Amino acid sequence: MRVSARMLALGCAVTAPMGLVSACGSRGGSAPDPDPSSAATYTAAACPSPNVAGVPQLDLGPGFSCGTLTVPEDRSRPDGRRIDLAVTRLAATSPTPRPDPLDVQATRSCRDRTAGGGYDLGAYDTTANAADVADLRVALGLDEWNVYGVSYGTDLALTLLRDHPDGIRSVVLDSVVPTQSNIIEGFWPGAAEGYRALFDACAAQPACAAAYPGLQDEFTGTVNRLAGSPLTVGLSGKRVVLDGYTFTNLVIQQSLEPGNYAGLPALIHSTATGDGVPAATALLGTVTPPGLIGYGQTFGVGGEQTAFTDRERVAATAKRVLPDFPDPVLSLVPQAARIFDDCDVWDVPASDARVHEPTASDVPALLLTGSLDAVTPPSQARTAAETLSRPEVLEFPGLGHDVLQSMDCAPAVTVGFLENPAGGYHTSCLARVQMPAFTTG
Repeated sequence: MRVSARMLALGCAVTAPMGLVSACGSRGGSAPDPDPSSAATYTAAACPSPNVAGVPQLDLGPGFSCGTLTVPEDRSRPDGRRIDLAVTRLAATSPTPRPDPLDVQATRSCRDRTAGGGYDLGAYDTTANAADVADLRVALGLDEWNVYGVSYGTDLALTLLRDHPDGIRSVVLDSVVPTQSNIIEGFWPGAAEGYRALFDACAAQPACAAAYPGLQDEFTGTVNRLAGSPLTVGLSGKRVVLDGYTFTNLVIQQSLEPGNYAGLPALIHSTATGDGVPAATALLGTVTPPGLIGYGQTFGVGGEQTAFTDRERVAATAKRVLPDFPDPVLSLVPQAARIFDDCDVWDVPASDARVHEPTASDVPALLLTGSLDAVTPPSQARTAAETLSRPEVLEFPGLGHDVLQSMDCAPAVTVGFLENPAGGYHTSCLARVQMPAFTTG
């Protein structure tokens, strides 16, 4: 994607250790005054190599530069502990850029080790994260920038827009989490919406409909069967156990990668007929390399969500949208099975209730959503848009999570939007985006 304007990208903190990417050019004029209560400072530093050991996909190229943003850990105590946040910058390509589930014991050990080092675990949440990002713009000497967020990064971007709107020229929200929604309560409804979209898409294709005429019933029946009698599969010397929750969560996880969409009906059908090899193979492919997930930040953000709900409410919401699923499956949370147990152990104070206030803004906003996204479905993008006065919601058929990385149309539209957020950019390529042809063999 050609970058011709300054842009900040906010990734999903759960999966991306490199949380901030700012494509910035030099700027004339004086820098904005920093917030005296934070006195954030930016220091250039060498980029890590490798970025994450064992994950070459996350290595940084020659166009990147790195540094650290030093901020107060607790913003109510500016003279207290200060922490360093890693920052990665990607220079604009234009020569004239325009301004612009761990088990509970493991969680407890992690908490004790971290808190024992003197860290204030309650200071690491979305509110503080957004304040850090606002400080970064000032510390880098930028008058304005464009903000991009994906997945949890959209919740962060919307919080930034609500709490620190200065200097934001436009926002691009990809796979949207509205601030007014509780992330934990939304996981099962999001999954249900994604399941329905998949079943409807299969039914709309004659070959898929003929091969799997009862796909939804097969799926629900398999979830119930595996909940009572898990399937054990021997694969490459490993013993893979498929239970009801694991299977439902696997289908959700498969919606995160565009290369998996076409094979989802076949995977469901094969598991329903007793062949667990495709599902077990896919499950092994979802294992996250060690060190890639920032569990402390995950539990900090999770804690600010679980504080405003409870297990019973989440389970009741799940039962309402998936009434035929067994209760033991619905007692666990998609993507974060035992988040309530983990957050109970992490034991941080509840955030201010303002964390769930909607974001109202007249800053131009482009919201991207995939029709098969079972984590942040299209309805969530529409919810976020309700309080934005200049939104455009684009739903991409046949795509799932992280639309911008899935195909060429979304980057083209995004570049056009960044060139002219006020309007006039082209979205005609969206008409050429097609649902994948589901495999039936």
